[in-house]
Amino acid sequence: MFVIRWLLGRIILLVNFLFPGKKYQRPVTEQAKMDEQTKALALYQYAACPFCVKVRRAIRRQGLNIVTVDAKQETNKQLLVKEGGQLKVPCLKIEKDGQTQWMYESNDIIAYLEKQYA
Repeated sequence: MFVIRWLLGRIILLVNFLFPGKKYQRPVTEQAKMDEQTKALALYQYAACPFCVKVRRAIRRQGLNIVTVDAKQETNKQLLVKEGGQLKVPCLKIEKDGQTQWMYESNDIIAYLEKQYA
């Protein structure tokens, strides 16, 4: 089972590399404003997770610059479990008005990003 998952993960990464999707281009000043708005976001993810790839592709299509955090690294994994409550990816960490929200589920994350930054 490990070999199959590893192989499928590599195929997902290869396809994503070969067909990355078109990145939305904004004027420089508008992109700077968008970057300022999204600096409080972080996507906890695994590189080869198909749902994480789905979210990263949506982020790219929208032209958003959101920090990605490798949830396989032990310190990141512990933070995700301690503060987010689950070891589940993708997870979008949203810091707003001194509050931190952890959003799971790829469709929910994409819907949130489209609503907030479209």
